Amino acid sequence: MWIVIDGYNLIRRSPRLSVLDRRDMEEGRDALLASLAAYRRLKGHRITVVFDGWEGGGMREQVTTIGGLQVIFTRRGEQADQAIVRFVGRAPTGAVVVTSDRTLAEDAARTGAVALSAEEFHERLDRALREGDEGGFYKEEDDDESDSEYPGPRRGKGPTRRPSKQVKRRITALKRL
Repeated sequence: MWIVIDGYNLIRRSPRLSVLDRRDMEEGRDALLASLAAYRRLKGHRITVVFDGWEGGGMREQVTTIGGLQVIFTRRGEQADQAIVRFVGRAPTGAVVVTSDRTLAEDAARTGAVALSAEEFHERLDRALREGDEGGFYKEEDDDESDSEYPGPRRGKGPTRRPSKQVKRRITALKRL
């Protein structure tokens, strides 16, 4: 699975990272990249983090690898949103775009990617790092209702409601995170 992250958007939506970012922007970036590198080691996902360089960036896009993560600073005049849509548009379906920017999420969904809010991803990231490789997202949760007397829903008549392809892609992506 390929996860493409709007870097500053995720930093500013995270309570822990936003405190560091307000103190020093580079400190917030470093903390995010350290967390994502640990997450990548646990899950094995390909992760690309895109940061805005449009105000102070260079004339060319800067691409580096840090802790197994692909880190991209956009060129001057280009926002991270534009670069993310460009990358995801060229990729096969199955990418997950992490952003709370609604316009970017809609643009990414049009290219076939699954959009995930920064808050939801940060929650999953923290949970995975807390639980380590102990089965975090793959571990089934205990269901207390399984021991109850409830026989389950009554079998109804008629066609069942099927989720759309977009909903199915999102569910599959969330299970793999």
